[in-house]
Order: sequence, then structure tokens, then C-alpha cells
Amino acid sequence: MTLDILVPFWGDPEMLRETVESVLAQTSDDWLLTVVDDAYPDESVAAYFATLTDPRITYVRNEVNKGITENYRTCVRLATQDMMMILGCDDVLLPNYVEVILRAHRDFPDADLIQPGVQVIDEKGAVGQTLVDAVKQKLTMPRASSPRVLSGEPLAASLLRADWLYWPSLAFKRERLLEVDFREGFPIIQDLAIVIDLIGSGSPLLIEPTVCFSYRRHSASASSAKLGDGSRFVGERDYFTFAAAQMQRLGWRRARLAARLHLTSRAHALTLLPKALLERNIAGAKVLAAHAFTNR
Repeated sequence: MTLDILVPFWGDPEMLRETVESVLAQTSDDWLLTVVDDAYPDESVAAYFATLTDPRITYVRNEVNKGITENYRTCVRLATQDMMMILGCDDVLLPNYVEVILRAHRDFPDADLIQPGVQVIDEKGAVGQTLVDAVKQKLTMPRASSPRVLSGEPLAASLLRADWLYWPSLAFKRERLLEVDFREGFPIIQDLAIVIDLIGSGSPLLIEPTVCFSYRRHSASASSAKLGDGSRFVGERDYFTFAAAQMQRLGWRRARLAARLHLTSRAHALTLLPKALLERNIAGAKVLAAHAFTNR
């Protein structure tokens, strides 16, 4: 059994090198690594991969920039193994990641998604925890001191109430990602959208609490950059409106209510409102207030 690791790249070449080194440092040799460069304007990236001799590593460069959603699709199409992950180009695998994921897949073969244990690091690689992650890991994520399988409406309602997943750490059955495509129109929240689509079509998710992944949280990420001006929350409101209708079609009333209320997303916007007001970012403050105090 081998794990396909796909990395859609657009970002910091130095962090990408750290990501690749973390794959090379795995305790298990049962992996394949494919990096899909979305035409990033830096020749040093291709030069770096030209120095790597490990036959398990493949470097692909798009002729033109396709954008994040299409690059995700490219990654899925390039995968060849039963299990795969779409690794962030600034995130880091701990040495036991492949071992943990393959063991979990072997022990729970019916799970279509695996959420392993995650630690959070900053730009410099220091382990820490933001308020967002404290809420995710201590309050909203279902308790699991040992592997735990979740599915159906309870899982969908839990994630629509508060998205406690760490997308780049997730492992998937490749065949399921080929069956359920990434949705257009939700570039910032497309990770939650495809997971909800998978759950809605019957996919179980395994929580494997063993910590084996370092998720990098920093201000340069695409989602973080859109927090201050509120544009992230415009996209979130559009998605939750869509998801509420989707849950209604499935007859999942609790999940529909969770999507309509999207309480954690609204609370997040509320925590950012004082800073926007202090910085006299009136346009951003209006968007944040609308998201925090109204729902549709």
C-alpha cells in the first residue's frame, strides 16, 4: 500500500523545500510525491527539483496559471494510488504521517476520509496555538482519544456549525475524489464544500488522533489575507446559503439549521470587527458586521 502525496504549488519556494524535506524524512517509504507548480514565476523551483534524484518524486509545471480550484483537480487526476492527500505547499509532515495514515486505512478500510492529529506552527516553524485553533481542537472537534468513525447528518451538522477539519492534513480515497468534483464559486471555502459533498453522498470520516502533521498558520495564506477586508466572509455566506439548501434536499434538518446559523463563522467575523473599526476600515467593518449579525 502506498500513499499519493500531491502538492499544488503557488507560494514561498523556501517553505516548499521544507515541505518536500518533510516527505523525504518519513519513517515509512511507502509514498509517492507529485508537486504541481501552477506557473509560479520563480525559476529556482524547477532548479531545486532537478537536483532531487529520488524516483518517487515527480515535478510538474503548468504552462499557465490555472488557479487553486483547477490545480486541485489536476492533482486528483495525477494521483494513481488508492489513498491520496493534497498537501499544502507550506505545511509539514511529521515523520510518522505516512505510517499513521496507511495504518488507519488498513484498520478502517470503509473510511473515505481520514483526519489525523494536527499541531499548529507559525511562519518560523514554532509550535503554538491561536484562538481559532484552540476553539477548533478543544471545543468544536468531536472528542477522540482513539480512532473514531463519524458519518451522515451528525457529521455534516458538526462541520457546518464549526469547520474543525485541517484540509491539507486530510487523506482521501482517490476514487471518491474522482466521483465528487470541487465546486466552482467557493475558492476560499471549497475544502469544506467538497467534504460536505462527500459526506452527503455517504462517505464516512475517521478521526485518528495521533499527531503527525504540522499545519502552518500565517498571515500570508490566501484565507488569512481575506479576513481583514471581510471578503472571506462574503464567500462563506454564499456557501452556507447553498449548503442549507443542499441539506434540505437531503432531509437533514439539523444540518440545514447549522448551515443557516453558521454560528462559529459569524463569531469569527465578530472577533475581527473591533480591529477593522480601530483601523477605520469602514468597508471591511460593514461586511464583518453584516456577517456577524445577520443570516440568510
